[in-house]
Amino acid sequence: MKNLIFINGTMGSGKTAVSQKLKILLNKSVFLDGDWCWDMVPFVVNNETKEMVLENITFLLNNFLKCSEYENVIFCWVMHEENIIKNILKRLESSKYKLYKFSLICSKEELKKRIMKDVESGIRDESVLERSYIKMDAYKVMDTIKINTDKISTEEIAAQIEKLMKKAD
Repeated sequence: MKNLIFINGTMGSGKTAVSQKLKILLNKSVFLDGDWCWDMVPFVVNNETKEMVLENITFLLNNFLKCSEYENVIFCWVMHEENIIKNILKRLESSKYKLYKFSLICSKEELKKRIMKDVESGIRDESVLERSYIKMDAYKVMDTIKINTDKISTEEIAAQIEKLMKKAD
């Protein structure tokens, strides 16, 4: 049985970096970042683009789940509402996977430090900070395993996720 690993968190929480480390740590892994499925200019969020991104994500997840080469399918995205996760899961063709759901959370101070570092590097726009603050609390009440990412490295977070997955088995 495959492992389907969802990692969510607000923008700047470390989802992509942790997922990249986890991909290396786990055996036979593939990684999808939901942001890759609608990387566009201008960035437009409306009903049409929301549906498109969900179709893109589930198309790729379905193919990864079908492929015999992978044991671990890692997916990260903002997913700040339970309904987003449920919508993705109901579109999957296979139910032959064990689902793990993790939320990466951090303090406002840590989030600001990370996002401003990205702003200075030209990776993000400063407007991301306010949008990230707005979504922060949503993750605390979701049906996920919470991991506080303050003051720990991406390697340590990935190792913690691996340990939690083994413990759940």
